[in-house]
Amino acid sequence: MPSVQSAHEAVAGIRSGMNVFVHGGSATPSALLDALAARTDLCDVTLFHLHTDGSTSFVSPEVSQRIRSCSFFTGAAARPAVQDGRADFMPIFLSDVPGLFYSGRIRLDAAIVQLSPANRHGLHTLGTSCDTARAAVDVAPMVIAEINAQMPRTSGNTVVDPRRLAAWYTSDRPLPSHPPGEISDIEARIGELIAGLVEHGATLQMGIGAIPDAVLARLGNKHDLGIHTEMFTDGLIPLIEGGVVTNRFKSVHPGRTVTSFVVGSRRVFDFIHEHPQVEFHGCDRTNDTALIRKNPKVTAINSALEIDLTGQVCADSIGHRIYSGIGGQMDFIRGAALSNGGKPIIALPSTAAGGKISRIAAELTAGAGVVTTRGHVHWVVTEYGAVNLYGLTLRQRGEALISIAHPDFRSELARKLNATRHYSVRV
Repeated sequence: MPSVQSAHEAVAGIRSGMNVFVHGGSATPSALLDALAARTDLCDVTLFHLHTDGSTSFVSPEVSQRIRSCSFFTGAAARPAVQDGRADFMPIFLSDVPGLFYSGRIRLDAAIVQLSPANRHGLHTLGTSCDTARAAVDVAPMVIAEINAQMPRTSGNTVVDPRRLAAWYTSDRPLPSHPPGEISDIEARIGELIAGLVEHGATLQMGIGAIPDAVLARLGNKHDLGIHTEMFTDGLIPLIEGGVVTNRFKSVHPGRTVTSFVVGSRRVFDFIHEHPQVEFHGCDRTNDTALIRKNPKVTAINSALEIDLTGQVCADSIGHRIYSGIGGQMDFIRGAALSNGGKPIIALPSTAAGGKISRIAAELTAGAGVVTTRGHVHWVVTEYGAVNLYGLTLRQRGEALISIAHPDFRSELARKLNATRHYSVRV
């Protein structure tokens, strides 16, 4: 395993025509990406990744002629390139991405990752992001690593044997952090409504953002909650430290908090460092519907950009513009629905654009992608209430969703519902 002095030396083994996996989130190996982008001798290199954090050089116009990004979940760095046609987006359930690598459907020639320093046994870990990186490191014939002194060592299926590394270099730099933001009155109200749906002994899954933070902040009176989620954030720490989260009733990994990656502040990085009861697993395990459903009262809280009056949920695009990806929403929405006592929840503010646009729409915007189908959706929550669409007809769904739309838009939504469905809906 050769140690090198710089990121530029570390990526010297990458050749034209290669398919290369790139570690994402807080584990994005930014210096290695920048060094790769500076290689003017390369052509036809494809980078496969989730959302990345800390580097945009690999999606710049001049680089995209030589190196092309393909994201399974598009973050802020890649959005402009995807919109301009300089990068690609692949719609896929997060749970299915590792299978692309293991099966050879996507041939990986190399994986570029960021690892923790070795433990006393000489083993590194995948740190803050196991998700798709586990499969990539398992199958790629060439693994190139940044070993960052500030990357936490994590428990679970995250170990990387140094003999797997073709080249590595060391760094000592802070990870990209995302401290919790301010919670608005609207988000606080949504959080209050969702917290009221969470039962004692429930198993939670939730994403990042103000609404999940608002929910977590209101769960202090619950008992024996469990965590089986794809994402771990700062908001979970007080619940674990305060004994609200015990994981004692979970069927899958009882007694342990299970996640696939973390996003948050330095506090969450310090918390997970060598924490034996916070386990990281690949997203083919954390997001496996067959496993999710085994846990009790799975309460899955996911967001949406808009939802139409039949219950179709768009969460990955604004019209034709890709904003994020399918991610794990469908994995957990379905898993929660199949769980004994489970509650799949879609949460969103009632309006966008400063109140000018209703997020509950008669029809989805042209080009919008349906992430959660109307056959899968159950609970929908806005600041105006919570409704359960499961078992409702199209007419009943429309009426229920109009009841939690912003009052300024209810009459127009009712008019459109009446016009298109031949119903008689009053507001």
